Amino acid sequence: MNISVIGSGYVGLITGACFAEFGLNVTCVDNDVKKIKSLKKGLVPFYEPGLEEIMQRNIKAERLHFTSDIAEAVDSSLVIFIAVGTPPRGDGSAEMKYVEEVAKEIAKNIKSYKVIVTKSTVPVGTGEKVRKIISKNLKENIDFDVVSNPEFLREGAGIEDFMRPNRIVIGASSDQATAIMKDLYRPLYLIETPIVITDVKTAELIKYASNAFLATKISFINELANLCEIVGANVQTVAKGMGLDHRIGPKFLHAGPGYGGSCFPKDTLALLQIGKEHNVNLGIISATIKANELQKEKAANTIIAALEKPKGKTICILGLSFKPNTNDLRDAPALFIIDKLLKQGARVRTYDPVAMEDAKAFMTKVTFCNDAYDAAKGADAVVIVTEWNQFRNLDLGKLKKLVKGKYFFDLRNIYEPDRLIKMGFNYYSTGRAQRQQ
Repeated sequence: MNISVIGSGYVGLITGACFAEFGLNVTCVDNDVKKIKSLKKGLVPFYEPGLEEIMQRNIKAERLHFTSDIAEAVDSSLVIFIAVGTPPRGDGSAEMKYVEEVAKEIAKNIKSYKVIVTKSTVPVGTGEKVRKIISKNLKENIDFDVVSNPEFLREGAGIEDFMRPNRIVIGASSDQATAIMKDLYRPLYLIETPIVITDVKTAELIKYASNAFLATKISFINELANLCEIVGANVQTVAKGMGLDHRIGPKFLHAGPGYGGSCFPKDTLALLQIGKEHNVNLGIISATIKANELQKEKAANTIIAALEKPKGKTICILGLSFKPNTNDLRDAPALFIIDKLLKQGARVRTYDPVAMEDAKAFMTKVTFCNDAYDAAKGADAVVIVTEWNQFRNLDLGKLKKLVKGKYFFDLRNIYEPDRLIKMGFNYYSTGRAQRQQ
């Protein structure tokens, strides 16, 4: 089967590469000619473990192709995935102009039956809008189906999530489209992947509901962490006790400086806006967003308060990306914390394994370092913001000799307090009683 994926960003590239790995003939489309030239060489424009190897293997096997010619891709494909961005607008709603533009282009180039699939995260009712746009712009009366097939890819684990997903959601209004979509995912039948078959609107909402619920779990445990600090409880043990209840589960119950990334901030805001548009009060979602903003504020204010007068002091920030195994800086808590520290007159030295090149493009007042120890040289405080594996086993003796001050802010609860206290650090964590020398 021939398919095309329009939009070669994170979701589009992983979708295209993994379908090619399934043995399908895939054409990825992007209007950035320079990007297409790079992709044809098998070069990935962002950090995602395992993606480059899969791309290069399938390019060599001539199953994965790249083009800026949307007409050619549409004409040669039975299934066309729309995987363009839906960034937030000023009011938090999803910007749909890219999806709409692609729908118009598809309509202009349809010559036979097609299945048009929205892979992008889109508001409820987008499938109907896409159908209307295509119908309006068709050159002749040709049958087509519009399907919703939302993605559930975690940055840093996108390949695994596509190859071994928790579920596949297919929202369709015809048996023919459903059968074609099930055929696309046939390799996953061997591992008994659950497939949810539903209508288009329900499929669209499943994506937002999933991300909003996970964001809510994070905000919930962060609020409990703040209570734990005051009453002297340990949030990690609280989370373990909660997570052992199978109705709750342990995932996303890790306290920290707040969530970030390309999905949770955008999707919670968009879902809130969808509720407003339909006069439905989504109070829990609103509280989740507010709690997350307060959590980032709290993390920054804890550092500022401990240092008393940050002006002129040097802060070592370890980790810039919003989570490990990605270079995604969108809404990353580290950026919020750094901005607050710079406004207080502090100097910031930082290190991140993969995100620094992207950060250099807009962070001009920060010193980028070669590694964690380089970043710690002469620092008055060390702050771990992103739990990269290499930060989990630092040579603390070496670190202690390099720093000037004794403040250690472990915002991800990587280390045991007693160990840091014995080494002479004033140790701060999230959701555990603050311990000082």
